[in-house]
Amino acid sequence: MLRRWPAEGRIIEEPASGRRLRQITTWSAIHHHPFFFVDAFDEAANFLAFVSHRTGAPQLFVEHRAGGDLLQLTDIDGLSEWSVIPARDGSFVYFVADGVAMRVDPRSGKTEALAELSGGDMGGTGMVGAAMGTTALSPSGRWWAIPLNIGVAYRFLVIDTQSGATEIILERDTIGHPQFCPDDDELILYAGPMTDRVWLIRRDGTCHRRLYEREHALQWVTHEIWWPGRRSVLFVDWPNGLRAVSVETGNCTWVSRFPVWHGAPDRWGNCLVCDTNFPDRGLHLIDLGMNKSDQARFLCRSDATSRGDHWGRAFPYNDGPVKVYAPQHTHPHPRFAPDGRSVIFTSDRTGHPQLYEVGINVDL
Repeated sequence: MLRRWPAEGRIIEEPASGRRLRQITTWSAIHHHPFFFVDAFDEAANFLAFVSHRTGAPQLFVEHRAGGDLLQLTDIDGLSEWSVIPARDGSFVYFVADGVAMRVDPRSGKTEALAELSGGDMGGTGMVGAAMGTTALSPSGRWWAIPLNIGVAYRFLVIDTQSGATEIILERDTIGHPQFCPDDDELILYAGPMTDRVWLIRRDGTCHRRLYEREHALQWVTHEIWWPGRRSVLFVDWPNGLRAVSVETGNCTWVSRFPVWHGAPDRWGNCLVCDTNFPDRGLHLIDLGMNKSDQARFLCRSDATSRGDHWGRAFPYNDGPVKVYAPQHTHPHPRFAPDGRSVIFTSDRTGHPQLYEVGINVDL
């Protein structure tokens, strides 16, 4: 399926920062890019992948960066909208729909099925954690990891994208937010239960282990993400700041005391962009390099509603799962473009979630 839509991009001024924002989508419907730890672009930044509800159901789109035109790549039922993940080389965008693991060529629109995901589903719509249905693609694009909800537990599948062969590498109570190490095709980070979040496993299912254990019963560990080039994992110690734990030694250190909410580093691991909440201070940049400073630099306001009242309270999950209202398309989830010169984020400032881009030291 390949349907072309005219470019919608327009430049708007953001008074608080003095920066110019590029609003990428304008249709009166829900739009969002992939999750904060998932690249929205191919490595060459030829296209930006996003989800749009403009046709009445979530569908996969790309913006071709050269001309700004929008291409609708799917017209299917049951798209698991947070499963979307582009391959680094731009050959495919991967997604799950109606229990089938699929991929589409962003140039031709040709779609193919890789594997049937029988016996489970991708979880609830608009929910948090494991139920969101995020997936992970290895740096080479060879392996695709998918957590599958099988009712009383989760099953961790790894698909060989060359052959379509599928292997179950783990079953346990909760498996969410899978992420391949950006420097290692064999190492996967995932989130366990809210009280015991940070876990590692090899791609073949071996060496399954907890990387970090909570220090006390009210500590809120969340929003884990790889630190590129460091073989370390960054995580939010909400609302106290950002920490890092070494895969090799297990040593845990504070990176910043700034109240990061969702934070994502650039591809070199030198700078992190984050959003904020309770209170919303806008988007900020934090230096992770050799001369790092604990000071966060204001980037711009997002003016997203950032729904989720539970974030304003003490850790609520010690007595088990808690039903929350936190639609993810209301969260900014900022993410660097591959060249590190701009940031993509989502905001419902207009009443509908739209995609925006802000330049860091350049005009868009």
